[in-house]
Amino acid sequence: MIKLENVNKYFGDLHVLKDVNLEVAEGEKLVIIGPSGSGKSTTVRCMNFLETPTSGHVYIDGQEITTRNKTKIVRENMSMVFQQFNLYPHMSVLKNLTLAPMKLHHKSKEEAEQLAYHYLEVVGLSDKAHVYPTTLSGGQQQRIAIARALCAQTKIILFDEPTSALDPETIQEVLDVMIKLAHEKITMVVVTHEMGFAREVADRVVFMADGQILEEGKSDHFFENPQNERLKQFLGKIIRK
Repeated sequence: MIKLENVNKYFGDLHVLKDVNLEVAEGEKLVIIGPSGSGKSTTVRCMNFLETPTSGHVYIDGQEITTRNKTKIVRENMSMVFQQFNLYPHMSVLKNLTLAPMKLHHKSKEEAEQLAYHYLEVVGLSDKAHVYPTTLSGGQQQRIAIARALCAQTKIILFDEPTSALDPETIQEVLDVMIKLAHEKITMVVVTHEMGFAREVADRVVFMADGQILEEGKSDHFFENPQNERLKQFLGKIIRK
C-alpha cells in the first residue's frame, strides 16, 4: 500500500531523512519508534506529501505520487491523525466529521451524518455529536479526530504521535480505540512512544535514528532480541524491566 524508495529530505542544510526505504503491506499495522529528532514524523508526512521529499519516490497503492497527481491519490487513499487534534473549534463535532465526506467525497448530508454517528459509536462518543470540541477533554478530542479520519473511509490511516499531547490519564482511552481499529482491515502507520501499544498491535516495528531506519522486524522478535546497538540503548532507557 505504501512504498518509500530512497527518500531524502532536507530542511535547509539539515539532512533529516537519509535514503529511507520502507514498504507497508495492505492491512499491515506498522509502528515507527525512535528518539526525538530521528525523522519519524517527517517519514510519515512524506507519505502523504505534507512534506515534499527532496529526492526519492513515494508510491501509494501502486501509484507514484508526483506533484501533479498527489492530491487526488492522497485524498482517495489515506487520512491522518495528528499530535494536535486539528478540530475546527467553531463547528460542532458532527460538522467536523461530515465536512470532508460532503466536500471532498461528495456524499449527501444524510450519508455523511450516518457515517459520523457510526464512527462516533466506534470511538465511544456517540453522545457528543452536537457539542463543540472545546468542551471536550484532550482524550475525547483525539478520539473525535480518529472518528473524523475514519469518516473519510480511506484504506490507510497515518497516526503521528497521537497521544503525545495528552494528559497521562487520557492516553489509554485513545490507545484503546486504536487497538480496536487494529483488528480491522485498515492499513495503519503509527509513530509513537507507547511501547506497550507497539508490542500489542504492531505486525512490524521500525526503529529510526539520525534520519535512517536502523532496524525493523516483527514485534515479538524486535523487542525481545534487538540486534542494533543504538536500538538496544533506546529500549534500555524507555522500557522498565
